[in-house]
Amino acid sequence: MSLYPPQPWHLTADARVSVWRVPVSDLPAVPAEPLVIAGHASVFTAWIDYTPPGQLAYHELLAAVSIKARRVSCSITEIWVDSEASLAGGRELWAIPKDLATLDFTGGPTFTATAATSDDWIATAAFKRRPGLPVRVPTSFEVVQSRDGLLRTPVGAKIRPRPASADWSFNPDGPLGYLAGRRPVASLELPSSTLRFGA
Repeated sequence: MSLYPPQPWHLTADARVSVWRVPVSDLPAVPAEPLVIAGHASVFTAWIDYTPPGQLAYHELLAAVSIKARRVSCSITEIWVDSEASLAGGRELWAIPKDLATLDFTGGPTFTATAATSDDWIATAAFKRRPGLPVRVPTSFEVVQSRDGLLRTPVGAKIRPRPASADWSFNPDGPLGYLAGRRPVASLELPSSTLRFGA
């Protein structure tokens, strides 16, 4: 019996996202050509709390790089979860390189999060909501990973983005160390989002 549900996964999530502009020379390896503007690519980092009534409930920290494609696409370069089912499903279904970590989230006026492995800390962050009206919009994109060439996984979502401020810290010697000392160009809260992940 499988640890994880068959695709597509139907998930409910509260997410906090930041967008970074990173010189191409500092990017991690990606399976496809990054989308580059003025020598920089966009990197997205996100803390995600998956909750009922979605099919799985767990925490996640990820980093993804925008890539050149016919539609909005990204490649997940680093990702940690605190769920064996999510790890197994992500790796086996979609070639997403999930690893296990301890992820602690706290809510309230300021959302805080920490991520660490048994060896060292990865990142911390604090998000505060800024004034702005939520707008629910449908969206879709592809996650492109490396498996026998390129494996493209469709993702559909309904989100209510809200502007936020974010203060991140990264372990400079860790896997997200290329973001240490940088400031995000934008940050958002995405409360009560719904996702359909997979074909």
